Amino acid sequence: MPIEHRSASLPYLFSPVSDDAKKPAPLVLFLHGARDRGNDLNVLLKWGLPRFVDESSSLPYVFVAPQLPEGQTWVDRESDVIALLDNLITSQPIDPSRVILSGFSLGTAGAWHIAASHRDRFAGLVAVSGRVPKTLEASQLAALKDIPIQIFQGGKDEKLPIEDAQQIVDTLRGLGGTVDFTVLPEGDHFIADEVYSDPKLQEWLISQSRRQASVVA
Repeated sequence: MPIEHRSASLPYLFSPVSDDAKKPAPLVLFLHGARDRGNDLNVLLKWGLPRFVDESSSLPYVFVAPQLPEGQTWVDRESDVIALLDNLITSQPIDPSRVILSGFSLGTAGAWHIAASHRDRFAGLVAVSGRVPKTLEASQLAALKDIPIQIFQGGKDEKLPIEDAQQIVDTLRGLGGTVDFTVLPEGDHFIADEVYSDPKLQEWLISQSRRQASVVA
């Protein structure tokens, strides 16, 4: 079960890699949606990736999920998210070239922004039920072409037109990016349980590395 931490500027859930791991492991950093803001970390465990981690006996990656206070966005707390990432890389057996950033809904908007602003930090991006922020400039979007991206959306999500997501996919692919776009035909906005429990995605989370990109950096 993930451990609660409240000493940081953002409280967060943390789950270490399985005890038998002897080498640095991947890290999956998860940004929650709007309705999970507040001061009760247990809310995050009710569904999606935190729930999957909570119900798994052991996982081959380190997991962290910070929580926003009411009324704030991930863009507001970008520097705190990066500071948390830096702290964990320093204090835990984490491979800094294998950090995956994922978000749901409001968290997806934050993930797009943070990944674009810190492209040398992430080996992959998983976007679930969320749109790309309109404030993201073309140059920032272009920065994402070197980060493999998984996008998931429900076909019956009334909050997000499929056409908008497809436009972003086409733009990124046009820039040379690696983007997988998965539509769950019967899914609404709340598809996180189904998405994160998929064995193929779980395997993808630990198979990405930015080692080649880090040479450039």
